Amino acid sequence: MTTSGTTPDFDALTVGDVVAERTFAVSRDSLVRYAGASGDFNPIHYRDDVATAVGLPGVIAHGMLTMGLAVQPVVDWAGDPALIADYQVRFTRPVVVDPDDGAEVTVTAKVGQLDPESRIARIDLTTTFAGETVLGKAQVRVRFA
Repeated sequence: MTTSGTTPDFDALTVGDVVAERTFAVSRDSLVRYAGASGDFNPIHYRDDVATAVGLPGVIAHGMLTMGLAVQPVVDWAGDPALIADYQVRFTRPVVVDPDDGAEVTVTAKVGQLDPESRIARIDLTTTFAGETVLGKAQVRVRFA
């Protein structure tokens, strides 16, 4: 793994390399702060009664919050957010945030493909909560000089 703040060497990468791993704690307070920053005040993100009334198992984290957490280890590894050329995910499962214990989201970033001609590395993200994948086909393309 590369130290945060320095740009990794494209030529030293190999498909399968784990370039970053991180676990994020998400609390109900995190959801309130994210709602304020994003303007997304949907009550499924802070009221258990509303979340369960629409068929959810409880209050869930905002999808875009989960997506933002997942890409952060790659941004830190790359050393410059401007190197992120593309980022895409599919939302597959919600992150249920317990009122007392919160939730833990774990991200592992692994080199999935290297294109020497364009000098773009595809980084595949495995993002899990409670042992299950919450983001499918999560891929970040990092462009190197």
